[in-house]
Formats: sequence, structure tokens, C-alpha cells
Amino acid sequence: MKQLYIKQKVFSISGKFTVKDQQEKDVYYVEGSFMQIPKTFSIMNTTRDEVALITKKVFSFLPKFFVEVNGREVLTIKKEFSFLKARYTIDAADIEVQGNWWDMDFQVLQHGEIVGKVNKEWFTWGDSYKVQIFNEEMEAIIIAFVVAIDCVKADQAAASSAAAT
Repeated sequence: MKQLYIKQKVFSISGKFTVKDQQEKDVYYVEGSFMQIPKTFSIMNTTRDEVALITKKVFSFLPKFFVEVNGREVLTIKKEFSFLKARYTIDAADIEVQGNWWDMDFQVLQHGEIVGKVNKEWFTWGDSYKVQIFNEEMEAIIIAFVVAIDCVKADQAAASSAAAT
């Protein structure tokens, strides 16, 4: 099992942060496209090769995010039409999520077998997540998944605060 940590900087305008291992060494770099259309997040390994890309679909009635890993689309997160509470669905081939993914406390399964677990770290400055990888072949997908959900949540929060003004 491999354990990784994602900690976003609270006041980071650029949308850049790192994924660290247990020894606090950088394992992945995440860079967001600030003020660019379409909005994207690129996940790169230590040699700065892109391993995953998250893209928010432009010109969509409801928000939709695409996640590509190693050049192929692996999952889509989309908002469902709802009057009361924001609801999102995750479409992914051979991947299932169990638990409360909106609160970042869930397991990722592939063919019924747990390949990763994600837990939000409480009492930290900014959003921090502990990611446990049980199948290293799924590592990039799980990291991309966590970043994509965080991106969806940030987008939802921005839309809510804009609607409140």
C-alpha cells in the first residue's frame, strides 16, 4: 500500500499544488489554468510529464468535468438537474465509488476490489486529503479523481457565492 497526501494552498490564485508521499517528497505536481477557457488541471509526475488532465466542459447547460489519464478519458463528473441540493454523478468504466465522495471520505473499487481510499484530513489549513493506493496501476486515476472532485467542489462554491451577491 502506498500513502499520498494532497494539500491545497488556501490562498493560491494560480491553482498550483503538489501531491506528497509519507516522507513529504513531491510525487505529483498539479497546475490549474487560471482565467483560461476551458478550465483545466494538469497532473504531472516528478519529471513533469503529464499523467492526467481534468477539463471543465465549456458551453454546457450543467457543469461537466472530463478526466483523462495517459491520454484516454477514464471518467466524467457531471451535475444533475436538481431543485434542492446539488447532485453530481460519476461515470467511469470499471470504476465504482463507495462512501461519501462529496465529503471526500470514500473508497474506489475496480471490478469489486478496493484499489484506493480517500479521507479528508480535518483541522488543517486548506483542503488536505490522505489517499491510500492499494493497486499502484490505478494511482494516477485515483489522484486525478481526487483533484477532479475538489475542482467540482470549488466550482460549486464559486457558483454559490456568485449567486449570493
